[in-house]
Amino acid sequence: AAKKDFPDMYFITDVCMCEYTSHGHCGLLCGHDVDNDSTLELLAKTAVSHVKAGADMVAPSDMMDGRVLAIRNALDENGFTNTPIMSYAVKYASSFYSPFRDAAGSAPSFGDRKSYQMDYHNRKEGIKEALQDVEEGADIIMVKPAMSYLDIVREVADIVDVPVATYSVSGEYAMVKAAAKAGCIDEEKIVCEMAAATYRAGSSIYLTYFAEQIAEYMDRGLIG
Repeated sequence: AAKKDFPDMYFITDVCMCEYTSHGHCGLLCGHDVDNDSTLELLAKTAVSHVKAGADMVAPSDMMDGRVLAIRNALDENGFTNTPIMSYAVKYASSFYSPFRDAAGSAPSFGDRKSYQMDYHNRKEGIKEALQDVEEGADIIMVKPAMSYLDIVREVADIVDVPVATYSVSGEYAMVKAAAKAGCIDEEKIVCEMAAATYRAGSSIYLTYFAEQIAEYMDRGLIG
């Protein structure tokens, strides 16, 4: 429906299972553990269904190992050889996601996602995951969240030969809004500074809830 109303817009869809499971985890369960390998087939089918519906790019955010290759193979087998994949390759188990999870009702019904999202103490794992996903066929590598992980953005950008995206998540947005409402910061200046910081760190693509505002600021020459 969106493609019909906005034919010139480029559509990137989030491929994950957390919104479609009763337990809120990003894959099939074996007991209370997410079963990585059995989840891959469903993620691949999901990605194909998105492209058939009109998605221009798919973006797996589930953090299952091997899902980029599974999705690439499924897309190719269904004739979508030119559909790119933006992988949430470096996605940390972060408290910055809380506002989104509350709004979307997507918090896990038990436990947490630390068994498949990454430990924020660990720098080397992010580099390993980024390289693995590029090898499997990822066309863009995502680092998420943004502001607390700019060191990772820089390192990933230095080692991969594909564009790097950063995702400024709901917690970052909520903190800026709350601080601005309290009169503690200048929202306009902070938003511009945050965006510039991600590009300075090596990001080529910036996903943010402030996108509409940033577009306006760019038109006004407030940010390059």
